Amino acid sequence: MSLFDGADPVQFAPGAWLYPGYATQQAADILAAIRACVRQAPLRHFTTPGNKKMSVLSSNCGDFGWVSDTKGYRYQALDPLTHAPWPKIPSLLYEDAVRVAEQAGYPDFVPNACLINVYKPGAKMGLHQDRDESDLTHPVVSYSFGLPARFIWAGQSRTGAKQRLPLNHGDVLVWGGSSRLNYHGIDKLVDGTHPLTQQTRVNLTLRKA
Repeated sequence: MSLFDGADPVQFAPGAWLYPGYATQQAADILAAIRACVRQAPLRHFTTPGNKKMSVLSSNCGDFGWVSDTKGYRYQALDPLTHAPWPKIPSLLYEDAVRVAEQAGYPDFVPNACLINVYKPGAKMGLHQDRDESDLTHPVVSYSFGLPARFIWAGQSRTGAKQRLPLNHGDVLVWGGSSRLNYHGIDKLVDGTHPLTQQTRVNLTLRKA
């Protein structure tokens, strides 16, 4: 049974849900497990294929990790920094992600990759699609911890109407189905302090690579 006791889930697009406060109760334990992962696979700034440094700090856990460099975007089994396998997805996080995906209508979600993004004030994420996965029938499950952010949700192109959803500590997003390839991003993070993450926002995005 879920520990969820936040506000009611919000469906903001077909197959796309916001679960406010869903992970708040387990946040400290999840973050402790993620800190153990980044001790094995340190945070770093990936670069885009155009050799532009991303503003967020990133790492991964799982059987595969998402990486980006001048060769392109891709998943790979070894950390290019340490040349070792990525740490395993913490069981607490894995089980929680499977549970919330099922609640959102995706009962067969089997994540094997978790991208760890750490935002400091001023960092942002431009509009992009999550399209590097081999099986797009699986949803994206995204956790927010620490400083609040604004999630930008567009259609299946960068142009046109956009929604901006406030994301707070413990919120979880799930999207898939006809919305799986919608463009999305994060507005520039505003300065602040959170008792669990200090001057940062931690985003954990689980996918089936």
